[in-house]
Amino acid sequence: MLQKKRDLVGIDIGSSSVKLVQLKEVRGGYQLVNLGMTPLPSDAIVDNAIMDSSAVVGAIRDLLLSLKIKEKNVASSVSGHSIIIRKIQMPIMTEEELESSIQWEAEQYIPFEISEVNLDFQILGPDVNDSSQMNVILVAAKKDFVNDYVALFKECGLNPVVMDVDCFAVANVFEANYPVSDDEVVALIDLGASSLNVNVLKGGMTVFTRDIQLGGNSYNEELQKRLGLNREDAEKVKLGGELPGVSANTVASVIEDATEVLTTDIQRSLDFFSASSADERPKRIYITGGVSRVPAIRTSLAQRLGIDVQVLDPWRQITSNKKTFDPDYLQSVGPLFTVAVGLAMRRVGDK
Repeated sequence: MLQKKRDLVGIDIGSSSVKLVQLKEVRGGYQLVNLGMTPLPSDAIVDNAIMDSSAVVGAIRDLLLSLKIKEKNVASSVSGHSIIIRKIQMPIMTEEELESSIQWEAEQYIPFEISEVNLDFQILGPDVNDSSQMNVILVAAKKDFVNDYVALFKECGLNPVVMDVDCFAVANVFEANYPVSDDEVVALIDLGASSLNVNVLKGGMTVFTRDIQLGGNSYNEELQKRLGLNREDAEKVKLGGELPGVSANTVASVIEDATEVLTTDIQRSLDFFSASSADERPKRIYITGGVSRVPAIRTSLAQRLGIDVQVLDPWRQITSNKKTFDPDYLQSVGPLFTVAVGLAMRRVGDK
């Protein structure tokens, strides 16, 4: 029981790419051992569901081979419509008592048959307004959805020992890299290619989360449609690059319109949290994911919400060998690797 928990390889399967991170636990934190990323075909993952398993398996195998990964135990994560996260209230009880009654309680909050889902929970503590009640985060994931991911990893010759949720992996990274006070309310926004997640933490614990099926692809689609660009050129100008014959002002106008749609949805989610919760509005917002690299998104969010917005740095407290990992490269790709970093922090034997 006293043996050190074994390291895992964190593998994040996104809609546009697979990211892999390997960390080593060292005194006082973590050291970066390995990282890599490979793109996926646009139709391999659709709405977080695996549509082309052979393409994803091929991408993972290529990554393992190119990075010379020998470790078989991996941590991965899921997100989307097949995952339900609810903050609920229950009478005060022990974790053991909750374990035996959670299925019955969950039936009231989960829109799936209980027999079709995997359940987990986290006790947040007593409710501030009613000492006889406690707040609990309830998580349900559809079994067939999770099983698809498990089968995919097994086909790669890997052993998926931890299956997390994207927003909790991001929260892991935040907690490991930034100071967290007991009563501070912070919002973490993961802006992916096909979806975004708003996760509000209080004292480091999730108190509200919402998935929105809108992401960075909306920029690319608008740029392709309005400027007649191909996929690669749209991605280039989205991130601030220039192309001959393409007006920078026109690009800026398209980016502004797409950013407006995204920030409006984020604001609605935070307004809903404020209206339905006793907790105050977040004082700080951290953004991550591929879209956080679009310069306009941070400015737009800060202006719209009147809150300090920062790009979350997943490497802030993680050491690395500068001869092996170029610091400038790490900073440029950091937002893409946040979920994978959070997964790589998990250990064999974690709940």
